[in-house]
Amino acid sequence: MSETFTFISSDYPDSPGVYLMKNARGRIIYVGKAKRLRRRLASYFQKNAGHTPKTRALVANVRQVDILLTGTEKEALLLENGLIKKHRPRYNVVLKDDKQYVLFRLDKQSRFPRLSITRKVTRDGSVYFGPFTSAAAARATWKLLGKVFPLRKCSDHVFRNRVRPCLYHDIHQCLAPCVKDVDHTMYMDQVRRVEMLLSGKSGELVEMLRRRMEEASERLEFELAAACRDQIRAVQKTVEGQVAVIHDNRDRDVIGLGENENGLGLGLLFVRRGRLLDEKQFFWPGLTLDEGPEVLESFLLQYYRTGRFIPSVIIAPHDVEDGALAEVLAERRAAPVRIAPPQSTQEKKLLEIARSVARQARQDKDTISRRLMKVLRLRQEPLRIECIDASHLGGTGMRVGQVVFEEGRRNKEASRVYSFPDLEGSGDDYAALAAWTRRRLESGPPWPDLVLIDGGRGQLSAVEAALGECADEEFESCWELAAIAKGPSRRAGELDDQIFRPGRKNPMPLKSGGAELLFLQMVRDTAHRFVLGRQRKARKKAVLSSELTSLPGIGPKTARILWDRFGSLDAMLEADAADLRALPGVGRKKGEQIHAALLSLKKARKG
Repeated sequence: MSETFTFISSDYPDSPGVYLMKNARGRIIYVGKAKRLRRRLASYFQKNAGHTPKTRALVANVRQVDILLTGTEKEALLLENGLIKKHRPRYNVVLKDDKQYVLFRLDKQSRFPRLSITRKVTRDGSVYFGPFTSAAAARATWKLLGKVFPLRKCSDHVFRNRVRPCLYHDIHQCLAPCVKDVDHTMYMDQVRRVEMLLSGKSGELVEMLRRRMEEASERLEFELAAACRDQIRAVQKTVEGQVAVIHDNRDRDVIGLGENENGLGLGLLFVRRGRLLDEKQFFWPGLTLDEGPEVLESFLLQYYRTGRFIPSVIIAPHDVEDGALAEVLAERRAAPVRIAPPQSTQEKKLLEIARSVARQARQDKDTISRRLMKVLRLRQEPLRIECIDASHLGGTGMRVGQVVFEEGRRNKEASRVYSFPDLEGSGDDYAALAAWTRRRLESGPPWPDLVLIDGGRGQLSAVEAALGECADEEFESCWELAAIAKGPSRRAGELDDQIFRPGRKNPMPLKSGGAELLFLQMVRDTAHRFVLGRQRKARKKAVLSSELTSLPGIGPKTARILWDRFGSLDAMLEADAADLRALPGVGRKKGEQIHAALLSLKKARKG
């Protein structure tokens, strides 16, 4: 690869697509999209182009540019977003604090709806309220509403299978529609009250409750009057922290950008039904307002992903000329989305508030990833840590568990268990870790910034040697390794655990009881619990499957169908003949045979 990159215009088409800029090591350092690739790439390499410091640093490090062609600008936008999430390039604006916030979900498709807390929006006909950045405050509100609006609390599965009222009914916080003959009109009246409150119509709700309280008092129905009084108090307590900022019932998010001496901040306001519910800050060090358009576009696409609540109006600090972006958000919301600067005086005031929030944004300079980079002497900040632990039971069931921590928080969805049937009976942890390394390389990015291995120098060497067998320089350049082993006491949970790094005979000098060592111990313990739990679950399922397939009429295929439908052996034993006959590929005769076999197993267990 050449020392410097020379842009040749004729090498690139003038059509929509995505470009990937790579450094001398072949690692992707920037991903961008363009409606016309040739023109966009030419703008980077023109002399005296007036680039920002960030862009000048980017261009100085480019040694290769690859392109991926797309049919439309919208396809390029989606591809760019996916590649940024996958590779996390150094010079892209990456949304690090991208957790899902808490929402209230009112399931209106059910005959007896319930109010629940969720972090994900699905297109199931439910109504969502929020978001709330404080999960604790949201749960406190949910508990308060549950005390005075006695809607059911249990999930649909539990609701359908319950045979007696739960504790919430005993403490008068649920009407128990699961087993009792509850008046549907009266129940739906409670649902409407909750919906009015969460929709911002608290004034109308309080007025309605006052009338009903007075009417109940006149009829000497003091219990009903007291219930209305309690509901009024709950409504007032719920909305007392919300500020009315705009006089309509539309949901809005307001985005402001603000620069300070350390970088560029973004302030996000959540306005629901005219009331300001919450605010959030984001920060990118070293950026200026000149990068504002890129930051805004990248933020919109990364933050408002599928499954997140997307309002109908997003107030932005300036025009977003990319029509494909609004189209993508509209598809994710399944309804139109307007991204535009403020129009009314009230919206302009909200934007100023968002800008003020943005200017106050600061980067947390003492994050755990920065501290780990320093004490472990890593080349870069370990934003993504993958911790692995090899485990087996007397040589059988050899598995390697992998847990992932990003930005100091666990990403449960990225957890994996790798099984190695060819190592069955060997009990060779080193071979399992080497095999995991090869499997992990085959699975591709996102690559870890740090691989933490549960073990000592031997386990570390096994992974290091397996990595060395790979000829691709990119793998070695982006993987940092460390191993965590029990200290001289050899006792689990002691604070004297030791951290080993490649090329060092002695352990790293981490302070016993320090934040860095405690964090690495927590990550290691999480991986250990995860792989043991999965191993025990697999072993138990294998035993139960063996017990199941020993019954007449149930082979491996039928057992798989039963597991997929019921999820546990206890649920299978409680199933009736009709449920079994309805299974795909079973039919009436076989269903009766399976039911009889399960009944015999149930009787044998009780006996």
